[in-house]
Amino acid sequence: MKENLHSVLNDSKPVLVDFYAEWCGPCKMQAPVLKEVKSEIGDKVRIIKIDVDKSPVIAQQFQVSGVPTLILFRNGQPIWRQSGLATRKQLVDVIRQHM
Repeated sequence: MKENLHSVLNDSKPVLVDFYAEWCGPCKMQAPVLKEVKSEIGDKVRIIKIDVDKSPVIAQQFQVSGVPTLILFRNGQPIWRQSGLATRKQLVDVIRQHM
């Protein structure tokens, strides 16, 4: 990521972080769902992906012990979190609730 993670997470609009791993089957299933969410919500949310194997310190910082783990941030604060797959509707509802 070219931008500093801290500055990205401190955005006033919601930032959804997908903690994933290349070897994770459910993570691969989550990816197209995230594309649908982005398509539906557009620029009102930022979605970023963090590979836990390439960024173990960041994963540890946010206490990610399983993948996929999704964390929604706003103004630098985690406001929603889920481990495991999330549906498009679930993610859209949560993001809209915090916009």
